[in-house]
Amino acid sequence: MAFETTFSMQDAAELTDQDVAQSEASTTHAHDSNTGAFGRQATQSIAPFLQKHIPSQYSTGVEQVNITQNRSENANTKYCYRHHPDLKCRRQADEPSMDQLQNELSDLPQSDQQGISLVWSLFSAAPSQHRKLMLGGVLAQCCFPQLSFLSAAVRDLIKIDFISALPTELSIRVLCFLDPTSLCKAAQVSTRWRNLADDDVVWHRMCEQHIDRKCEKCGWGLPLLDRKRLRREKRQIQLRATGHYLRDTPTPANGQTPLSTPSATPDDRMTPDKEEQPTASRKRRSSSPIPGSPSKRLCQSTHEKELEALHSKSQLQPWKDVYRDRFKIGTNWKYGRCSVKTFKGHTNGVMCLQFDDNILASGSYDSTIKIWSIETGEELRTLSGHTLGIRCLQYDDSKLASGSLDGTVKLWDLATGNQLCTLSGHTGGVLGLHIEGTLVASGSEDNTVRLWDFKKQSSVVLRGHTDWVNAVKIDRASRTLLSASDDCTIRLWDLDAKKCIKKFEGHVGQVQQVVPLPPEFDYVDPEDVSSSESAETASKFDYDDSSENSENEGRPAPPRFMLTGGLDATIRLWDVHRGICVRTFFGHLEGIWGLAADTLRIVSGAQDGMVKIWDPRNGKCERTFTGHAGPVTCVGLNDKRMCTGSEDHEVRMYSFCA
Repeated sequence: MAFETTFSMQDAAELTDQDVAQSEASTTHAHDSNTGAFGRQATQSIAPFLQKHIPSQYSTGVEQVNITQNRSENANTKYCYRHHPDLKCRRQADEPSMDQLQNELSDLPQSDQQGISLVWSLFSAAPSQHRKLMLGGVLAQCCFPQLSFLSAAVRDLIKIDFISALPTELSIRVLCFLDPTSLCKAAQVSTRWRNLADDDVVWHRMCEQHIDRKCEKCGWGLPLLDRKRLRREKRQIQLRATGHYLRDTPTPANGQTPLSTPSATPDDRMTPDKEEQPTASRKRRSSSPIPGSPSKRLCQSTHEKELEALHSKSQLQPWKDVYRDRFKIGTNWKYGRCSVKTFKGHTNGVMCLQFDDNILASGSYDSTIKIWSIETGEELRTLSGHTLGIRCLQYDDSKLASGSLDGTVKLWDLATGNQLCTLSGHTGGVLGLHIEGTLVASGSEDNTVRLWDFKKQSSVVLRGHTDWVNAVKIDRASRTLLSASDDCTIRLWDLDAKKCIKKFEGHVGQVQQVVPLPPEFDYVDPEDVSSSESAETASKFDYDDSSENSENEGRPAPPRFMLTGGLDATIRLWDVHRGICVRTFFGHLEGIWGLAADTLRIVSGAQDGMVKIWDPRNGKCERTFTGHAGPVTCVGLNDKRMCTGSEDHEVRMYSFCA
């Protein structure tokens, strides 16, 4: 019985499998026949639509000839797809996407492939308005997983490489609005983006915005670079940014334009005289010289010199590298990253100093001036001649001037250390001096300012202060002089009229230092609307209110802003033209002896033994340095170093180089 039951079940299973196979075969045959019929019917209904909207592909022979003739007549249309939406969109899919679709389509039955292809053809043939209608109907039938798939796919499809699509000039213009971080990220997108993001036009503008000034957008400033090079290349950079350089310069053999390759642009780094040559010189060059004449040899030698200059200038750093180097130094200043070198050799307190990239000069109460090598820290020479302590010094390319408590000013040969001459006239010790060209100004314990003019072989005494004069500064352009005194005042002197034209009062302690700020320094008082109005009339400084002097017409104005430091432990920022104090800096515990500043920062040294770095625009103390064992009596500053001298007999140099 069991055997019979088993046999019958197996037989039934076999019969059932046969029936199912026959049923599936018949169903598939019916489906194929129905699908084929549907396909033929769909083709018959879709063919007129395709023939209407794509006549070039679905038209008879006569119509095809007419379409070809019309296409040749309208080959160069002035309308793009955006302004003529009935034209077929020519956007092409990327190869990976098409390969994926083709693979998925190949896995489907032949009938399904035909149906999907018809749907694609129908959508491809439809004009703009029909496409929107079709998409609206499809979207209305999509479920959430399908909508999510569409969202992810569309997010990448609607992106466009606008930098490559736009003309080079417009792309450069767009990149000029980016910050340095965004520019560095843009350079990593593609080769085309890198060529444009690293171009000299972009980074030259970046240097103009940030170097030696505070950027109005980000508030970031970088140390000063070579002003001469910045001025020299500005015109060529402007021409290249507008495309004139591309039109005037032949394309190199490799096909790359000079605008996209900064290293291939030596022609725009010629001397500034290239575009400012007078008309007469151009006429002389246009006339052909006689063969063998001296003028021809002169032209040949001049041409060779220009080629040599061109070769040397082509080795200049790209502006991106210039910005990068300055950015590193600026970051070191911001976070206080520096190396410290100590110069020891004086036997008494150091009262004054000055330094450049190579040497450091320091004056002390031990009556000597020492010249140091900044690189090695070694003492190069010692200048002896004063009988009392040195209170002030300054040097230029060839000479050094020193003022002493013995009442004299001495001039020295900076190269040999020999004494050149001695200027006498003060009845008290010399506390401050300043050299400007052929002029030497000095302030003294006798309450006077004395001005020596080597060109005219004359000297003038300016009287007005009622106490010691501690510091003097000459502004040669405006022919004025600033002086700071123990009578708690600062005075502005007219060197032509030999009189005081302004008096600044506000300190409650003896004023030890006065520092005029460069013309590039700009300051707007947020609490005073009139400060912005006075900036417009800065060039209209009135030298003499009581009389009209025709000699003052067109005369440059004095420095707009100045800084002063006093023994009241404050630093004050003054508007010289309006005669008012616009900001006071608080932070030192005792009186201020040393003060230095540029357009980016202020450095001060005080009796409390601290050195502070300030932001001149917002009045905040950015960093405080300690290390001296006595009061800091003098400070020096340049774009990458800071130097301090103290009564502990030492000079400390802080280097912020990268």
